[in-house]
Amino acid sequence: MALRTIESLGSLTGKKVIVRCDLNVPLKEGVITDDGRIRASLGTLRLLLDQGAQVIVISHLGRPKGAPEPQYSLAPAASRLGELLEIDAPLAADTVGEDAQRLVGGLEDGQLVVLENLRFNPGETSKDDAERRAFAEQLASFADAFVSDGFGVVHRKQASVYDLPQLVPSAAGLLVANELEVLERLTSAVERPYSVVLGGSKVSDKLGVIEHLLPRVDSILIGGGMLFTFLAAQGHKVGSSLLESDQLDTVRGYLADAEQRGVSIVLPSDVVVAASFSAHAEHEVVPADGIEDSRFGASGIGLDIGPETAKAFASVIRDSKTVFWNGPMGVFEFAAFAEGTRSVADALTDVDGLSVVGGGDSAAAVRTLGFADDRFGHISTGGGASLEFLEGKQLPGLQVLGW
Repeated sequence: MALRTIESLGSLTGKKVIVRCDLNVPLKEGVITDDGRIRASLGTLRLLLDQGAQVIVISHLGRPKGAPEPQYSLAPAASRLGELLEIDAPLAADTVGEDAQRLVGGLEDGQLVVLENLRFNPGETSKDDAERRAFAEQLASFADAFVSDGFGVVHRKQASVYDLPQLVPSAAGLLVANELEVLERLTSAVERPYSVVLGGSKVSDKLGVIEHLLPRVDSILIGGGMLFTFLAAQGHKVGSSLLESDQLDTVRGYLADAEQRGVSIVLPSDVVVAASFSAHAEHEVVPADGIEDSRFGASGIGLDIGPETAKAFASVIRDSKTVFWNGPMGVFEFAAFAEGTRSVADALTDVDGLSVVGGGDSAAAVRTLGFADDRFGHISTGGGASLEFLEGKQLPGLQVLGW
């Protein structure tokens, strides 16, 4: 079956359309630090508003525990959404309560309301099918149709993602359709050489994607905190760096499998080691096999790939026709340990082919480091969803849309 798109819903003029967006933006003291996910939702919302639909936006933000928590209110996101759309975007004080009913009931064609954080209601993330379904039914009572446009949550079996689209006519929004189109280019008819750059803190988060991609790629470049488990698997000491000892045998298996397949797993030749995990910690560059030979000894902690590695990674990336990158190369939030990530991002902008930044921390990193979105082929809005797609998993939020 093919993915159902908005066109399949017919005319939406005068219809109430509930849209599952992903407005889960990072906040610092109540201020949005990256509005990329809000901007990504504008295409679908403008399309529906221009058609004369009455739009009900739903989303989560953060991880509240099934009850209202003021720091997780969608108020900043609703305010920014209204600014970008240049319309009023009132926020209901609840999810399906009296205020939500009042605002939804007062909608006119071409108008929009935002319901409060879905995760303020325990039904949204409940493992109990009946509780989740009951919340979905309350949401469905507001709408004539449903549009799924929060790609960052399509791998979740949650009320607004999985149950709701089964209760009213439903389709994928422009964002979800575009994400799928790009990610399918990473799994079928791929232009080679095909390189995957993996970083972030934990090997365990990337096990599935490494296993699934090994038969499909030419190179896998390993950075971030996960690199130290790879180094340890080769017998090197890693000081106080992040290490998942329980994954050493698995990593050795991947290294052997890659060698057998002729896939190049590129590991750092040098790393930046610091005295402690802090922005202004003393640090030095050392060979990857000599971390404990630094002046910090066994207490040294690796916080970035080194300049020699950054140059080598950039060379592989620039020589590739297809590149997927998920996970920063170091602690990019600290200026002293951001150069590895900056080097990878810069190389991606030079790819003569498809370059994909795989959401999550990678997307935050490129924006934090000053790169414009349009310098990359695609910046995904869903890190976890992108990884699970590339692992070959069935994603519940897409299955219910016919995919």
